[in-house]
Amino acid sequence: MLLTFLASKVSICTSFATMASKTMRAVWYDSYGGGAAGLKHVEVPIPSPKKGKILLKVEAAALNPIDWKIQKGISRPFWPPKFPFIPVTDVAGEVVEVGPGANRFKPGDKVVSMVSYMKGGGLAEYAVAGEALTVTRPPEVSPAEGAGLPFAALAALQALKITGINFDGTSKSSNVLITAASGGVGHYAVQLAKLANSHVTATCGARNVELVKSLGADEVLDYKTPEGASLKSPSGKKYDSVVHCTIGISWSIFEPNLNAKAKVVEITPTSWTIIRSALRKLTFPKKQFLTMFVSPKKEDMEFLVELVKEGKLKTLVDSKHPFSKAEEAWAKLMDGHATGKVIIEM
Repeated sequence: MLLTFLASKVSICTSFATMASKTMRAVWYDSYGGGAAGLKHVEVPIPSPKKGKILLKVEAAALNPIDWKIQKGISRPFWPPKFPFIPVTDVAGEVVEVGPGANRFKPGDKVVSMVSYMKGGGLAEYAVAGEALTVTRPPEVSPAEGAGLPFAALAALQALKITGINFDGTSKSSNVLITAASGGVGHYAVQLAKLANSHVTATCGARNVELVKSLGADEVLDYKTPEGASLKSPSGKKYDSVVHCTIGISWSIFEPNLNAKAKVVEITPTSWTIIRSALRKLTFPKKQFLTMFVSPKKEDMEFLVELVKEGKLKTLVDSKHPFSKAEEAWAKLMDGHATGKVIIEM
């Protein structure tokens, strides 16, 4: 206990000593495109937390596909709002300073946070976060486990909720299909669906079939086989809900496998899928195709962190990379075959 206390004090003192130098290491890109080669290691001023904000010493940051897609120009010219841009939103770390009016946390608190979508800033030694999207990280949750949660686990949780599944113990058993179930969002969706008393059919590559079964999936399809490509449940079940975590599957493939009032939730919407969803709504169909965007909510983040603490949910870590080799992590994610989360450690 004494050693833990002293280590905590040393960490805080070291953080303040570094802050006194007023600069930090960060990774940014200064134009669209370039991929991993477009990332630059730089020394920049440590940001100051404004009203209602807190400053974190980042211990781990998790990458999401949206990070490299923004760099590629998916939201050009609106996002990033300006260059150079420090990417990444999902972090775990330690509070080192609080801004005016911020009273939920104090220096030394361990937290999980989602920093501003628009401003970014997570791929650095220090990052400013809002109190509203920051939650306490208990000792049972490692920095890597915590950093993996904000975007991916929130997407999985909210997609399941959209289909009508709840997590208060009253959910009736339903049949759920989860595509790309070994990915960043999919591996959380499998575990959460099982916690909600669902029968889970999942798709993934052949090398991950046993892994996805170990996460709780009742049936696993290799997406490269004819059976997997058709999405048909091996037990002949029709799906009440689909959490669709990949691209390239048409409605004509989903439709014959769905129950009469099924909902398919697309978590990687493109301009075409958004249009398709809107057009289907005009006909008031019983089988619904829905697109979603993650809506960061503190209560959802607290729920997820508590599940990890209790051992009911785990973050599957594909790989960990030192901050000095952030570009390797970026390239790994862009490759598109990460199993779980890609983590950068400071």
